[in-house]
Amino acid sequence: MDDYKKDSLTLKGAVALGTGVMIGAAIFALLGQVAELSGALFPLIFLVGAIISGFSAYSYIKVSNTYPSAGGIAMILQKAYGKSTITAGAALLMAFAMIINQSLVARTFGSYTMQLFDVGGNSYWIPALGVLLLVSTFLINIAGNKFIQKSALVMAILKVGGIAIFAIGGLWAAGFSLERTIPAELSEEYSIASYLGALALAILAYAGFTTITNSGAEVKNPHRNVGRAIIISLLICAVVYVFVAIAVSANLSVPRIIEAKDYSLAEATRPAFGKYGLWFTVGIAILATVSSVVANVFAISRMTAMLTNMELVPHSHFGMPGRIQKHMLVYTIVIAIVLTIFFDLTRIASLGAVFYIVMDMVVHWGVLKHLRRKVNANPVIVITALVIDGVVLAAFLWIKASADLLVVWLSLALMIMIFAGAKWFLHWKENE
Repeated sequence: MDDYKKDSLTLKGAVALGTGVMIGAAIFALLGQVAELSGALFPLIFLVGAIISGFSAYSYIKVSNTYPSAGGIAMILQKAYGKSTITAGAALLMAFAMIINQSLVARTFGSYTMQLFDVGGNSYWIPALGVLLLVSTFLINIAGNKFIQKSALVMAILKVGGIAIFAIGGLWAAGFSLERTIPAELSEEYSIASYLGALALAILAYAGFTTITNSGAEVKNPHRNVGRAIIISLLICAVVYVFVAIAVSANLSVPRIIEAKDYSLAEATRPAFGKYGLWFTVGIAILATVSSVVANVFAISRMTAMLTNMELVPHSHFGMPGRIQKHMLVYTIVIAIVLTIFFDLTRIASLGAVFYIVMDMVVHWGVLKHLRRKVNANPVIVITALVIDGVVLAAFLWIKASADLLVVWLSLALMIMIFAGAKWFLHWKENE
């Protein structure tokens, strides 16, 4: 994976990559948070989130089909905006969103692992285990990437299969009845803004499809298969997410889901299957989070190394030997560790959602304004995706402003720093 080998990735492998990235912490950590903002409608929120992600994927598919490249998001942005502050800043937003997601995965690993022990939800062991996972991931990536390549498909099958077994078992325990999962009437406790805010987190659960665009130079028949891999991955994840959400809803009340939001899937197995179901679910969660963070950290290091080679971001060796990608592994792990220690799952997910949606809007605008004719994109679909992103982001920020203003200010401050830093660096390079 260090070298971009043409035709080295089949359609099946690209789908495994996409589903492997998406089914990491998303369904384990975000389900409870989505339920907190949408109540009994949270299974429907995941379905609508998949539809919205389908609209978003259109821009990536059209550009990747026309210009298949290992550059992924960076390539799309550079095609649209050239070597500019917008390109560098938006690419960095994506990179930080991916790093934030790894922190989310790490905390989720700690939360689910601790369900095997009788400790409180605020135990220091949760961030400690998260840090341990990140350090272990760094060592695996440093040792070599053959394991990452060969295990991707197997891990994806095991994760999807295990989660599917959980969903079927949960529905079986509930008598396959949908009555408890479909409310007779909407609750007045939740506003339209709250439902839209829940969609922001649901969209984050599908954000991993963008990783497939980074493999355009390696996928066989990329002009056709990159888009197909993205669509198939989104469909698989949508089915898995919705059925899992229904199974959880059938076995736990909404207040209980919210109470156990950091480990709601594990909690949903207790009523029907007791400790054996708990062990199985925690085992699947550990498998999903470990394999996801191993693959994702490598993907982030490769993306940021490419940004460095494109001279869009600064880089310093700090005396470290080896290639740029290995240095980026160090930076990625350090930032993820800091987030894992100091932020809870809710705040980590919120930061990731804001960064990702802003970057997504920049991509859509670039396709609409600069690439529409070159890639033969339908402007109606691109505008629809752009408008939906804007509405969902505004609602999410509104909800967070009333519930956790720190997240809003931190998101804005970090984005300003990222774009200002990108502008300064590009100006410095021009005058160097």
